[in-house]
Amino acid sequence: MLTVWRKAFAELLGTALLVATVVGSGIAAERLSPDDVGQQLLENSLVTGAALTALILALGPVSAAFNPVVTLAERALGAISSRDAVVFIAAQLSGGALGCVLANLMFDLSAINLSEHDRSGGGLWLGEVVATFGLLLVIFGVVRSGRAHLVSFAVGGYITAAYWFTSSTSFANPAVTLARTLSDTFAGIAPGSVTGFVAMQLLGAALGVGAVVLLYPNAREVAQEVAHLDHIPDQGRG
Repeated sequence: MLTVWRKAFAELLGTALLVATVVGSGIAAERLSPDDVGQQLLENSLVTGAALTALILALGPVSAAFNPVVTLAERALGAISSRDAVVFIAAQLSGGALGCVLANLMFDLSAINLSEHDRSGGGLWLGEVVATFGLLLVIFGVVRSGRAHLVSFAVGGYITAAYWFTSSTSFANPAVTLARTLSDTFAGIAPGSVTGFVAMQLLGAALGVGAVVLLYPNAREVAQEVAHLDHIPDQGRG
């Protein structure tokens, strides 16, 4: 049986590598495509989605939330205890800061350089609600429908897309949001913008959990139904 500390280490490591990917690819994109913001976002989103998929595949057997709102949702749904949730969130926050420092150092920047990139406004806040709502719906919808083995691909694909269809470029993660204040680069966010983003992430997560419960009130029965449908020839459906 996995201990809480092994799971916490997986959360710290996964969040650190995720943030290093987000910030590092943002710095690289800014340098490789200095005059094309759209190209920068494309590079940043593709690298982040690919790395997130790989990290979930690698660490999923231990623990792979990498996100405080996902951990809080797991607690709300009764999957983990309150003590474990606190430990995991502390690990995620620590890992996020570590990952940002590593990204800065890899690109010969100061270890900590507070961002001045203001990200405030109603449209951006709504974007974070939508991004986080969708993320929770994808994660728990895939898991509760009996397709947990596909969650890494679903999440990686969703985050890549959400970089583009949300106005905020889909932070959807309080640990990543806080960590990105430590780098004044393409992926950074000013400390003064964090409160609004995190508040909207929490709101989006709460709405996402509510939707999941309504859609999949009995996860075991739904998984059995999906497994049955998967064995029905396509021409025999609906």
